[in-house]
Amino acid sequence: MVLALVGMSFCCLATANKTGHWRKKKSAKRLHRTNMYKDHVTTRRQLSTDMYYKYEELYSRPFITPGSDIPENLLNLDHSFGYDCQRRENLQLLDDRTLFFIAGQMIIILDVSTKEQRYLRSCSAAGIGSIGVHPRKDYFAVAEKGNKPLLIVYEYPSIRAYRILREGTERAFCSVNFNSDGSLLASLGSTPDYMLTVWNWREEEVVLRCKAISQEVYRVSFSPYNPGLLTSSGSGHIKFWKMANTFTGLKLEGLIGHFGKTAATDIDGYVELPDGKVVSGSNWGNLLLWDGNTIKVELCRKGGRCCHDGVVQPFALEDGQLMTFGSDGVIRGWDFETIDTAQDSGGSSKFEVEPMNELVVGHHVCLSSIVKSSQPDSNVWFAQDSTGAIWKLDLSFKYTTPDPECLFSFHVGPIKGMDVSKKSHLMATTALDRSVRVFDFLAKTELTCSRFSQGGTALHWAPLTVSQTGSLLVTGFEDGVVRLLELFDPKEVHSYKVDAQLRLKQAFKPHNASVTAMAYECNGKILATGSSDCTVFFFNVGETYEPIGFVSVPGPVEVLEWSPHSHNDNRLLILCQNGHIVEVPCPDPKTLKQTKSYELLELPRRSFSFKSIKSRIKREDEIARRQALNEKRQNERKENQITHEEEELPSIYIPNPPSPLYWGFYSQPGQFWLSMGGYDSGFLYHCKFSDNQDEDPDQHKDEPFDFLVIHNGDDDWICSVTFSSNRQLMLCGMHSGSIRVYPLDPNDHSLTSMRAYWELSIHDSMHGHIRNISCSHDDHFVLTAGDDGNIFSFSLLPPEELQKTFQRKKAKVPSPRVDFENEELAQDIDDPAAHSIETAKQKLEKDRLRQEAERKKSDKRKRLSEIQEMFEKLLKENQELPGHIRLTPTELQLDPRFEELAEIEKAVKVKEVQDQMSWEEEHSRIALNKLQNWVKGSSGSDVLTVFAIHTGHKVSTYNIPALSSVHIQQQCRSVSSSNETAQGERRKSKDQPVKDSSETDEEDVPHTLVTRSLGVKLADRQIERLQKAAEKAKQAQAKIEKRKQEWDKLYAEKPKKNCEDPQDVQAICEAKENIGDLKLKTDKDFTVPKHLRMSADRKKAEMKDLEDNIREKQAEMNRDIWALRDSKLRLVAKLQMQTQKLQRIQSLLPSHLHRCPPPLPAIRPEEIPDKRQRCSRALLDRYRVLREQRFQCIELKNQEVGLLEQLEEEVEELEEADETAKLSCVALEEEEEDKPPEEQEAQLSEETKNSKLLHIQDSLLEKIESSVHQFDKEHLMCLNKLQKLDWKLKLGNLRQLTLYQELLLLKEVDKNEKTLQEKLNIRLKEEKNLTSKLEECQEDLEQKRKDIAKVQEREKAVSKAFRASLGDDKKFEEYLFKVFKKKIKRAKKKEQVGHEENENDSGEDFDDYENWDDDDDESWGTPEGEAAVEECPPDCDPKLFEHILQLRERRLDLEERLAEEKKSADVLERECDMLIKKLKSVQVSRKAAEDDLEQVNREKQQQMNQLDVVVPLCLHQIEFNADGPATSDLSSALVLNRTELQRLQEQVNHLEAEKNQQTEVYSQARQQYTRLVQERKDMSVQIRSLEKLCNQLMMTRFGREVDLEVLQTLSGNRTVEELKQQKLLQEAANAKEIKQWDIKVEKAREVLMGRTKSNTERLLCLNSLFEQKKELEQKLDARQKKIDKQLQDFSRQSDRNEVWRLQELVRKQAQQVETLSTEINLLSRKGGHIVPSSHNQLPPLVSWTKPTVQTHTREAGGPHSNRQDRKAWNVYQQKSGVTK
Repeated sequence: MVLALVGMSFCCLATANKTGHWRKKKSAKRLHRTNMYKDHVTTRRQLSTDMYYKYEELYSRPFITPGSDIPENLLNLDHSFGYDCQRRENLQLLDDRTLFFIAGQMIIILDVSTKEQRYLRSCSAAGIGSIGVHPRKDYFAVAEKGNKPLLIVYEYPSIRAYRILREGTERAFCSVNFNSDGSLLASLGSTPDYMLTVWNWREEEVVLRCKAISQEVYRVSFSPYNPGLLTSSGSGHIKFWKMANTFTGLKLEGLIGHFGKTAATDIDGYVELPDGKVVSGSNWGNLLLWDGNTIKVELCRKGGRCCHDGVVQPFALEDGQLMTFGSDGVIRGWDFETIDTAQDSGGSSKFEVEPMNELVVGHHVCLSSIVKSSQPDSNVWFAQDSTGAIWKLDLSFKYTTPDPECLFSFHVGPIKGMDVSKKSHLMATTALDRSVRVFDFLAKTELTCSRFSQGGTALHWAPLTVSQTGSLLVTGFEDGVVRLLELFDPKEVHSYKVDAQLRLKQAFKPHNASVTAMAYECNGKILATGSSDCTVFFFNVGETYEPIGFVSVPGPVEVLEWSPHSHNDNRLLILCQNGHIVEVPCPDPKTLKQTKSYELLELPRRSFSFKSIKSRIKREDEIARRQALNEKRQNERKENQITHEEEELPSIYIPNPPSPLYWGFYSQPGQFWLSMGGYDSGFLYHCKFSDNQDEDPDQHKDEPFDFLVIHNGDDDWICSVTFSSNRQLMLCGMHSGSIRVYPLDPNDHSLTSMRAYWELSIHDSMHGHIRNISCSHDDHFVLTAGDDGNIFSFSLLPPEELQKTFQRKKAKVPSPRVDFENEELAQDIDDPAAHSIETAKQKLEKDRLRQEAERKKSDKRKRLSEIQEMFEKLLKENQELPGHIRLTPTELQLDPRFEELAEIEKAVKVKEVQDQMSWEEEHSRIALNKLQNWVKGSSGSDVLTVFAIHTGHKVSTYNIPALSSVHIQQQCRSVSSSNETAQGERRKSKDQPVKDSSETDEEDVPHTLVTRSLGVKLADRQIERLQKAAEKAKQAQAKIEKRKQEWDKLYAEKPKKNCEDPQDVQAICEAKENIGDLKLKTDKDFTVPKHLRMSADRKKAEMKDLEDNIREKQAEMNRDIWALRDSKLRLVAKLQMQTQKLQRIQSLLPSHLHRCPPPLPAIRPEEIPDKRQRCSRALLDRYRVLREQRFQCIELKNQEVGLLEQLEEEVEELEEADETAKLSCVALEEEEEDKPPEEQEAQLSEETKNSKLLHIQDSLLEKIESSVHQFDKEHLMCLNKLQKLDWKLKLGNLRQLTLYQELLLLKEVDKNEKTLQEKLNIRLKEEKNLTSKLEECQEDLEQKRKDIAKVQEREKAVSKAFRASLGDDKKFEEYLFKVFKKKIKRAKKKEQVGHEENENDSGEDFDDYENWDDDDDESWGTPEGEAAVEECPPDCDPKLFEHILQLRERRLDLEERLAEEKKSADVLERECDMLIKKLKSVQVSRKAAEDDLEQVNREKQQQMNQLDVVVPLCLHQIEFNADGPATSDLSSALVLNRTELQRLQEQVNHLEAEKNQQTEVYSQARQQYTRLVQERKDMSVQIRSLEKLCNQLMMTRFGREVDLEVLQTLSGNRTVEELKQQKLLQEAANAKEIKQWDIKVEKAREVLMGRTKSNTERLLCLNSLFEQKKELEQKLDARQKKIDKQLQDFSRQSDRNEVWRLQELVRKQAQQVETLSTEINLLSRKGGHIVPSSHNQLPPLVSWTKPTVQTHTREAGGPHSNRQDRKAWNVYQQKSGVTK
């Protein structure tokens, strides 16, 4: 019987292994998962190919409150109307007509031809992350979301779960992909782990795993051409993976793509090319060609145009074309060969290419993914449109190619509004995609779609009280417009093929922001609309909706709720997003007064401001829990007196900003329920309006008076609520995308029966918040719309009953109204900036007020004009009166203050005008200055000519032309370069690190020994001896420090081995610079020095300097001439004054005494050119007058010329008058200075007066003549200076000509020279870099050698420690030496590596997986004859053995470190050798570049030598130093300065003397060097002998070598003295204690002797007992042998029978197992439960005839203690082992 049970258990185990059906416990979210056998991964067994999982046990089921009677199929999914088109790669193809995609937590399998849908639910109840299809289309993968989500592979078309892959990521998958043959599957996780996993999915095994990257990822795929390559991409990156076979096993190696100079971009799509390259898209529309992990080239169209407008994605390589699509809705085909061989040209990273084919899908189409039909040679593709569509495309690019076909159309983004018809099974929705759609959810079709200028934000289906046919829709939009749309059946009007149409009935704009809520009053007479602009507008319902007014509320409106019929008052409950609730009564249009605004200020209201009570609820719950706990602890405190510390209670918390409000509805009049989000979620709050409504609603806060707990609602709050028509079902749309249904009792407005609930996850758990949920008019359907763009319909009836209930297959569309065709189309509001109703009314009121004000102003002006006419008439009459009765102006003035006020007002207005015109004035002034500067610059400086007075000489200024723009740019560039150089030097000086001498190595700082007093008192002599020793040590230390400083100074002054004297180096440099190379430039071997090499830039700078010098000299000469002109002007003024004075003197003298004055010099126009450009306001006014006069004439052209001539004449007259006036003013000033004393002339006599006047006359004439003569002299000096400067300037011009010729020549060879110079600079830079690297490498190598030496020293120290630890005991020396030298296996020391992303080795995260079996694979053997486990010998000291093991560990550590150091040193040596080779090669290249550059400079100098240079010489400067007669041809002569020739002749003699002097110095230095070398040898010998003697003395004195400096600085140690004293005292105490212990030991020995005797007697007795026992055992053995011989024959025959019977039983059981397995496989394939007739019946089980044990306990998997059962178990194990 036991064997049969074991066999059945094995049979069940085998069946379970084949079918793989293992169950797992239910989770809190109703999740049923399979529990695989735990040894599956470790054993890596082969899974059966026909093994499947039960889908019924996998998919997530609805949660039902335990203990409730709610049925599981309360809601049944009927249809899905949505499509998450903005999800990446959310469209896959299973066969030619079957598409499947993700919709919320469902997989929709859609038949394109029949439009039928099949559904697969998520297994995690958290959503679906990604989907993928097998290349053969017979499997597809569904990657879930949630905690440790599953990756399930389904078989198609059976839709059975074939394989389940676990632990692929932490939270969600974002991409899955099969390889080309379908054997591997790659999955990519999203945040937080971003795990890339390669699966052997058929065996449910992980092949490779690695973290992809640390940022958002989009896609992963295998290369279709190389199975070992993968590519992943995402936000700002692309990564290339390779499955590499390393010595540790298979490994993932990743390389991150480097964008280089190209801007980083998000990469959504890419295509792998056959040669390993990858083409990816970009955000700006160009294609990127990746070669390796770098961008080879960027592909664009001709002229730099982008390949696509917007984001571009390549998707396929078909027929030699690379296919791409973009967000512009265009598909293009590019030539593959052109792209594959693309190269960057001309230094640009872009390559231009034009598409071969192009297909425009649509103008408002944004393609995001595309899949190809599985038919061979098919060109049909299916495309996902992010704007809400699925397209069918033919990409054959032929003339017969059909146009793109839009198969399905959906909403895009969140569904903002949804409502159902109150009469039919119709549903209307709107979203921000600017569309309004109507669906027939009974027929599961979309009826119509209308698009508008703005996105829809709210929708409400008018009740039957408003529209009896149920055809009116009220839709709100984001621009504040409300549109009334009428639904009708067009077939009843026209022969249209469509089933329904929407027509605009009325459009009005009550709000300035998006409309968020709309509601009809219960009687249907008033429509209320709410908006995010914090207003609620009321409309009177009729044929046309008339505005009543609006009320302002404290926040954006979220929900509008009218009171039901059961309430006495008709009120509107306004719920705002910020937690404010306002209640207003229904406005009565008849009682409202007409005002200037629509705002209803007199409308009464009640307000409620929500205050959080969640923290208080938690606090009260905690208090109650503690009270209950304290009651239990009371007895413990009394009995055990145990005290418990009370924890602090949770604090009261009020969120700021307040939690958002999501929904609310009435419970009773004045009371309502609220659903809050954020912190206050998890409860339904019951609230009521307070009696105190006088406070400010923003400051007043109200608390709910009751609440209901929402189960699992802390992070999942209620977003929307609706009730069935009988209010027995409360349907809630949750934030997590699930539907929750609460059964309620009838008329339970207080929700007291809201306990049990039914919940189903349907929308996406992350962004599928259900904002809209509705019941159909007959309560048979429930419809939901979420923020994920999905719309689902559920039936409250099972599918069978639903088909019986609805005989019709589609809903009834309302018929059009009477005279529908004759009505005019309503005017729509398309402009988003159009005025709202209130704004339009305010504008009309403002226009009316403005017109009224203008009318009053015109009346006032008219009255003022009448008064002015009357006043003027009175003034005229006053003037006609006689003078004695005429009123004066003062009398006519009523009050002088009026005039003062007028003057003040005038001044203010003048100031305002000046301020207004100040900008214009400044603008005109600057423009005039610019114009004058331009005129001066274009014409050059004015030429000034100064004439002499008596001679005909004249001097003129130079006309210096303005600087050219090129010249100015060069100056600016030079200034900027100098500034940059200065800044760079300052920056370098700042960047140089400041070395701090105080920074020292902590290890080198000696730590002072802190002594501690032992409390022992020393004698006075000991203290005195310590003090003397300390003073002596201090003096010795100071002496040693002084000697050390002297030695340091000497060593610092000691030159290095190859060092040269700096003075000699400087002298050599000076000699090289000054000795000169006297070769002529025409020599062939002439080498141009580097500082004299000329380039085009240097030549330009030289020309610039020469030009600047010329300009400076000319400007200086011009200044002198201008100064001469100014002196002439002053002289003329002075002469005029003197002439006038002379005339006054001559008027007093008789005529015969008069002398003729010399003629006055005149100022010519050439001497005052600066006055030509002067322009005054009078001149401009005169020009304007003359121009007006001329324009009146007919001959315009001739008159214009005459106008300018006349104006010039007048200008000259004005200048002469001004000059005369100026001169007269100057003369008057000087006359005042030299004013003769005329007052005294009257007192003088006539004779004296005449003589005096004659003297004055003569002196004036002399002054006039001397002044004129002095001016002529100055003029002549200036003329001479000008002539000399002209001569120099001519030479300068000749030099300019030569420089220009040289510049032209240099420009020809400059390009080649620059190329060579750049090449040389590159070589110099490389040489510098290599030199620095070589130095660093050599320093590292030297440091590494020092480290090796240190490690070797430490290794020697360990060996010495080993020998020292052995001591004199040589017994175990050989064994311990073997232990010490033995090589053992040691665990690898893994360093902690950070989690940073490594671009070059991203597969390091997988190393741990590869090294799991290292310890098992490697064998570390031991020498023959030795034990693997080392043990301490019996007589050896364990501490010594442990110490030897520690020393061995240290030795092994040092050996490993030494090996690593040597390995590093070898690497550094190889690197140094490589760098030396590279350096030599670079030096050779640099020398060749220098030679090439030198050859170019030599050729350039030879070409420059061919140019002719003009050198003007005088005849006395020419000497002929040659024998024979002088020649007239001087072309071959050498022009040399005489002083230079004399200097060279003197230099010869000087160098001869210096040579002799240096020879003498060298001879003396040589002798001194020989003497110093001999002295050094003698000193070395003496030092060695002294050191030997010193060592001998130290050995004699101390027994070892000691440091004399340390010995000298030793001072008395107080601690040592104290220890000595303490030692003496302790020795005395110890001697006394030893004496006492000797007495005790003697007594103990006597006791030991007595006990030893008694123990000896007991041992003798025990020995005799052991002998007796041995005799008894021998007798028992002999007796047992006799009994065994008798039983032997009987047992053999019974055992044979038992074995045969058990073998027969096992064989029959094996047949049963095989029969059952065949039947199970057949049933699992066909799905039935009927056994085929061909199968034989199972043979009966053999029962036990002689059961040995009836009840027993047995361990699992093993036999019990009975002998017979043990034999049966052994036989069974043998049989089962054979069958396996």
